[in-house]
Amino acid sequence: MTDTEPSADAVAAAAKTAADARIAADEAQRRADELAAAAAAAQEAAQQGAAEAPAAAPVASEQADAIRAGYTFDGLALEIGALVENGEPRADVPVRIPFAMLNRHGLVAGATGTGKTKTLQVLAEQVSAGGVPVFAADIKGDLSGIATPGTPSEKLLARTQSIGQDWQPLAAPAEFYSLGSKGVGVPIRATVESFGPILLAKVLDLNATQESSLSLVFHYARKTGLRLVTLEDLRAVVAHLDSDEGKPELKAIGGLSSATVGVILRELVTFADTGADAFFGEPAFDVTDILRTSESGAGVVSLLEVPGVQDQPELFSTFLMYLLRELFATLPEVGDTDKPRLVFFFDEAHLLFKGASKDFLEIVVQTVRLIRSKGVGIFFVTQTPKDVPDDVLAQLGSRVQHQLRAHTPQDAKALKATVSTYPHSGYDLGAVLTQLATGEAIVTVMNEKGAPSPVAWTRVRAPQGSMEPTPAETMHAAVAASPLTAKYAPAPSGEGAAAVLGARTKAATEAVAAEAERQRAAEEAERLEKDLGRSRSTSTGTRRRTRTSTRMSPMDRAINEASRTAAREIIKAIFKRKR
Repeated sequence: MTDTEPSADAVAAAAKTAADARIAADEAQRRADELAAAAAAAQEAAQQGAAEAPAAAPVASEQADAIRAGYTFDGLALEIGALVENGEPRADVPVRIPFAMLNRHGLVAGATGTGKTKTLQVLAEQVSAGGVPVFAADIKGDLSGIATPGTPSEKLLARTQSIGQDWQPLAAPAEFYSLGSKGVGVPIRATVESFGPILLAKVLDLNATQESSLSLVFHYARKTGLRLVTLEDLRAVVAHLDSDEGKPELKAIGGLSSATVGVILRELVTFADTGADAFFGEPAFDVTDILRTSESGAGVVSLLEVPGVQDQPELFSTFLMYLLRELFATLPEVGDTDKPRLVFFFDEAHLLFKGASKDFLEIVVQTVRLIRSKGVGIFFVTQTPKDVPDDVLAQLGSRVQHQLRAHTPQDAKALKATVSTYPHSGYDLGAVLTQLATGEAIVTVMNEKGAPSPVAWTRVRAPQGSMEPTPAETMHAAVAASPLTAKYAPAPSGEGAAAVLGARTKAATEAVAAEAERQRAAEEAERLEKDLGRSRSTSTGTRRRTRTSTRMSPMDRAINEASRTAAREIIKAIFKRKR
């Protein structure tokens, strides 16, 4: 081997280098081909998405980054869904609510059929899974599916995968309730006195003067120790105060006009005739029974079944307000915590505020404002934000707004009002809100620092429970097995105002009858005494005449003695009755 010839090691090294270069070149070509293919696919998808997506809602990449940062939280969070960009979901940009902010309350709104109920179910499932009890009204019976595992389908799994949701069928622990005896669930009742005059006046649709008069009735009953348990008790007290006996008692503290009494009594009778009297009675519901968790640590979802009272919407909405007020009065202060003690979903919230008096609205606003410190979060569910008074709306930290329709001038006005309530964003919300697909929503929440998060066009997650109602036989079995069923079985009470006033009236009637009988007996005794006096006078004259003429025969003496004995016995019997 000459000095100019390469060594074997050098040749091997050169060959290895060349091989490595070819491998690297092949890998680079493969990567380039993949990137080119991906770019072509992305361009095609972008073109297709641009053709299908609403033109009014482009989202810049920097805005997507801002939304991702705005919904990144340190603590436990509830997943709402994923950002929609150019008509397609971005699984890498989740939209969430911090658990610690759930007691800052919220609003779920949207037109009929836009997905509000399913959004409510998604939120309730996750709140329960986080160990927090839930209370919700099941207006149409659809929400009962939360107690039954969902059924997978190709369409469902495609949707959940596109937003990064690892969907698994899951049933939440649930307790079913009904108002009074109307329905399948455990009966929830309240006494009339605990319900109070202001809430009852809202249900009866009384005006301000009539509401004030009803408050006076409650005041009188409380002052005199008359318990208002049922509607019958209230009717008895109102009727008593309009009677000759009751008017003097009430005069010192005011008075009731006969016209107002007539209105209140008519409304109470009509109210009771619709079956509403089944909601008032004993045992009264203990609100702490909805603050329960299951053995697994999940929060129990308490569902109030109300399909049976859809003809009395003001009653069930006002009853929910009663429960909130009871929670506020019962629970201790807890301040800010990592997660709330209870989340309360107030469905069909517009019914609560329809025709509400000033006093009633003050109760609602005060309860919403202060119950946060008791660890209770409230989500109002309704069609548009304008259904909720401004003072209440100002207390709501999270907003999930589904599609709104603008088919009429009134709809357009409501849309404009809704847009004005959102923080500034890169969306044309007036256009986007009318173009949202079913199951999509515009979302903004309160972050962990108490500031509003960026407005995000969101595709909402799918419920893990069934989207169909739980079968009736399953609900019946669950209610029969519940320990609360025996606890809240009807318990008739004989201590109400109706029973007390009835007994008082009966005693007064008997006293009048007894006095009349005593008077009659006294008059009869007086007559007999006069008759006896005349008889004695006649007998004495006869004896005198007899002594002057001849002795009384044995027969006459016997007859005379018998007459005197009979007279004594009659008088004795009369005076015995008098005593």
